Amino acid sequence: MTAVGFAEPGPPEVLRGETLPVPEPGPDQVLIRVAYAGVNRPDVVQRQGFYPAPPGASPIPGLEVAGQVVAAGPGVTLPLLGSQVCALVSGGGYAEYCLAHAGHCLPVPEGLPLDQAAALPETLFTVWHNVFQRGFARDGESILVHGGTSGIGQMAIQLGHAFGLTVLVTCGGPDKCAAAREIGAALAVDYKAEDFVEAVQGFTKGKGVDLVLDMVAGDYVARNLKCLADDGRQVTIAVQGGVKAELNMAEVMRRRLMLTGSTLRPRSDAFKAALAGEILENAWPLVADGTIRPVMDRTFPLAQAAAAHAHMESGAHIGKIVLEA
Repeated sequence: MTAVGFAEPGPPEVLRGETLPVPEPGPDQVLIRVAYAGVNRPDVVQRQGFYPAPPGASPIPGLEVAGQVVAAGPGVTLPLLGSQVCALVSGGGYAEYCLAHAGHCLPVPEGLPLDQAAALPETLFTVWHNVFQRGFARDGESILVHGGTSGIGQMAIQLGHAFGLTVLVTCGGPDKCAAAREIGAALAVDYKAEDFVEAVQGFTKGKGVDLVLDMVAGDYVARNLKCLADDGRQVTIAVQGGVKAELNMAEVMRRRLMLTGSTLRPRSDAFKAALAGEILENAWPLVADGTIRPVMDRTFPLAQAAAAHAHMESGAHIGKIVLEA
């Protein structure tokens, strides 16, 4: 099979095609003939050398795929063979065939194109876990999401809106703000032109939001806390602005704020399978009926993965980027 990987970390140009054996599914695994693979920020960070694959995972980038199950390993009892699925994977998505844990697969609903199906797992698993499980979001609450037109951002807008949250976002430019409002953001702040803390405080009449979903970290953390209502929660899922932050812990104590975070890739197979089951029951019906659809940016051929990475790093995209295998 053809796959796209890299020998040494570096710029997008280090990505190259190579010929590898088709992998064989082990216990509880299925082999998927990949139609499309999602491109995500962790892929870029891995290529740069800062996010290595966890032990036992494929070193090939790619954390989500959609396609047809063509083989199954021992212990797979679900009738997946021959069916179309999308799956969260720990690596190996940038290839014509990819292994996935059977419990991490979701059936592709009728009418959902496979390119859109491939754009769902990474963002849906991440947002569900961090907004609803770690962030304890409840109907009637408000949330601030940074990167409103990223894959994570657009999923947080749609999923939050569907479950009764008021979603506020930051975006880099008026076009991106307009796109975020179009899919349900109640407020979209152009962080390049205005102070998002002031905008959030103005929108909430000084109360603040109940939850912040943060992909920036660094000096954003202190500003995020100024956006939070008393008893508010911040969940960090990426550190694009730096790994260190300076906080006034007395303020955290006085206002009973909670800071947490997570990264999904190294979690156990059992955890991800349980998360998939919760998503299948609660969120997947919204995908099946068309309430949730990924905002698609561009599709690149697998051989042009380097161009896809360069496009993501440019920051010009709105929504998801996928590779066609």
